[in-house]
Amino acid sequence: MTDTTWQPDLSQYPGPKYLALTRALREAIRAGELPPGTQLPTVRDLAWDLHVTPGTVSRAYQLATQEGLLAATVGRGTFVAARAPRLGPTQSLFLERDLKSEPWLVDMRSPQLPDVGQGAAFSAALHRIGDGLDVAWADYPSQRGEAPLRAEIVSWLSDRVLGPVTAEDVALTHGGQNGLLLVFLCCLRGDRPVILTEDLAYPGIRHAARLARAEVVGIEIDGEGMVPDALEAACRRHGAQILVLTPEAQNPTATRMGVERRARIAEIARRYDLQIIEDDCYSVAESDLPAIRAIAPERTWYVGSLSKSISAALRFGYVVCPTGMGEAGRLTAQHGFFALARPVSDLVLDLMQSGAAQELRRGVAAEFSVRLQRLVNGLGRFDVNWQPGLPFIWVRLPSGWRASTFARTAEAEGVLLRQADEYALIHGRAPHALRIAVAGAIPMPRYEAAVDKIASLLARPPSDMAV
Repeated sequence: MTDTTWQPDLSQYPGPKYLALTRALREAIRAGELPPGTQLPTVRDLAWDLHVTPGTVSRAYQLATQEGLLAATVGRGTFVAARAPRLGPTQSLFLERDLKSEPWLVDMRSPQLPDVGQGAAFSAALHRIGDGLDVAWADYPSQRGEAPLRAEIVSWLSDRVLGPVTAEDVALTHGGQNGLLLVFLCCLRGDRPVILTEDLAYPGIRHAARLARAEVVGIEIDGEGMVPDALEAACRRHGAQILVLTPEAQNPTATRMGVERRARIAEIARRYDLQIIEDDCYSVAESDLPAIRAIAPERTWYVGSLSKSISAALRFGYVVCPTGMGEAGRLTAQHGFFALARPVSDLVLDLMQSGAAQELRRGVAAEFSVRLQRLVNGLGRFDVNWQPGLPFIWVRLPSGWRASTFARTAEAEGVLLRQADEYALIHGRAPHALRIAVAGAIPMPRYEAAVDKIASLLARPPSDMAV
């Protein structure tokens, strides 16, 4: 079934044309104007009819496809999906692989924490907790009951320049990803709100945004992070509500934003009434620069976790809310999951009060430092960006290599890597680059051999390889 005459009136929808067309598609499909199985006009035909660019139509078609409204078939065209759109996520946050069945692979896609005694520390803490169990463990956990742990988080963050922070400013979450979603749910309003972030960014941002029914727009970055002029232009164009950025350790490019740039970003956010999410889950050992939370405390949500410093298995994170917004953050958490599970919150509280958490953090940082040095020394003759204490580096590939080809070739050599396009937003352009993470969980000889394999491949782009 084909409908080549469908021609919506985009003037009735405010905002960018591609969002207007997406909304028109959504409404026409739900109203039955475009029944399941209807073949839509080609991108060029519809662009001609609507007097817009082909890119506008292409972008709208891709957004509608992501929502499950459309289905595209190579060689046949784009059709209205035969089934109702899925209500939940349409793709995994990351691709899981059973590396036990592939023991020859060295996984350098995401940082792996080294074993510095986490098991023994957790066991000792659980035994101490077990000695004090009482009837309270039979009841629901509460936000009020988490107050001592929130106070410990304030002490945990004493090596950051966050400005005045108290336990009342803190909300506890199930990891950093849950922290992002909590802020989205707390702040976003309207049918299709807009979130701004770096045009190369942690993929979890767009997945959390999809759950919140929000559109994500990428902002140009340079060697110091987000470009202020590009941010201001996007604010004027999109009417966004939230800005997400990583000023301390940009993921994936490993850049660090200077104080003047942070101040400019904060000033723009004030001018356009943006809420700021400052993602510091990849925090380095210490920072002498003021966080954006210190520059704009009235609008900045500072998100962190223990996943990169103690254990990713804990699924423990926190949000330092804007001044006066702590209760709003905790109420949003309460509506979502009441409070953290007692085994998790009591374990983390014991680890922090006993000093074990601090000792584990120092041990992880020390081992990461050794392995990062080996990685940088092994690849330092190439175009590499890195920071001391950060468990990944950014490598721009030599001429002749494409990121996808390099990743496939490295996998054939036994090394798993993450290419730049995994961090690019929809319609974003990714450079030929890789993020290479420190693998702290494998024996050092295998780690060093993996680094040497990467260096050997970088030195031999395809044009120089034997055929």
